[in-house]
Amino acid sequence: MRYLVGAVSRPQGRDRVFPAWTWIVGFWVGAAVGSFLNVVIYRLPRGLSINEPKHSFCPSCKHRLGLPDLIPLLSWAFLRGKCRHCKAKVSSRYFIVELINASIWAVIWYQIFVLKSDPLLPGHLSFGEAAAYGIAYALFASALVAAIFTDLAHYIIPDQVNAFMLFVGLGLNAALIWMGSPEAWLWGIPNSVAGALVGWGVLWGIAFLGRIAFRKDAMGHGDIKMARGIGAVLLPVMALMSFAVAVVLGAVFGVVTAIVRSRKAAKEPESEIMGEHYEPESIGSLLKCGLGYLLCIDVVGLLFTRLYESWFGENPYAVEEFEEEPVVELTMIPFGPYLAAGALVALLANDWLMGLWNAYATNVGLQKP
Repeated sequence: MRYLVGAVSRPQGRDRVFPAWTWIVGFWVGAAVGSFLNVVIYRLPRGLSINEPKHSFCPSCKHRLGLPDLIPLLSWAFLRGKCRHCKAKVSSRYFIVELINASIWAVIWYQIFVLKSDPLLPGHLSFGEAAAYGIAYALFASALVAAIFTDLAHYIIPDQVNAFMLFVGLGLNAALIWMGSPEAWLWGIPNSVAGALVGWGVLWGIAFLGRIAFRKDAMGHGDIKMARGIGAVLLPVMALMSFAVAVVLGAVFGVVTAIVRSRKAAKEPESEIMGEHYEPESIGSLLKCGLGYLLCIDVVGLLFTRLYESWFGENPYAVEEFEEEPVVELTMIPFGPYLAAGALVALLANDWLMGLWNAYATNVGLQKP
């Protein structure tokens, strides 16, 4: 949908919910949330509590950080990427995460609170609907950012992050039901449940069929659980579009990554790049785990660890030793970051992608003009 906002003559008393300039508020709130995401990205893979210690600390000297160290974006820039106490280098990832999350929140704020809340535009959102969508989409996007950087660094997506995405979708659905929105239902069930089923079904189906056809693991379990959360928020059609975008991104960047790694490996001794003997997951385990994800046992198991252990055979909070900069095999390219990036594209370009879908569905006769 095109928004020709500037050309509209605005009658008295018909202002938008928020003026256009307030995207700046969304930007800085997003930057602050991005600072918290850096805590999540650092602590969860290491089995550290997000709440304890309550204060942030330098990863190198463990010194407690004060206000001058914690101003989003500005602290890292003014301190030139170094700890104020021990002068150790602070990864640029901290600044990048804050900037990306801030930019995403600014776009979501502008799209929902400025454009889609405009009372002069057809199909505009009420204040309650705008608040529900704005909060849910912003939180969901932040979870995706955390998943991307955690997976890139450690090849894992914490269960807590995937469960959070699912709860965001269910929470948005509950809010829409409470407001009496007809969009809260799909196929006679809550739309978030329908989306979660589609997301789970597609990714687990790929994992299962790939395991049978190629006798290799075709999809990580974290990706399956994340797809369930993506479906719960984006709903079936947009979730499927996000998966398509993820495949395209994975194909393009995966080829580039493989080429770069192969050139690097050519300069290294063969003994340094040989991996251990690889054993794919058994079909029985894949079936049992898939049923567990369908029933959300992994989510409930975060509260009841014995249930998680009895079903999946491991503790959800167990932490494996890992290198800060792991050496990976040439073919080890995680799909999770592309899956999350595809969801972000679908979230931020929702109207454009839906326009493409509606045009296609009309041309092939799936829907009436």
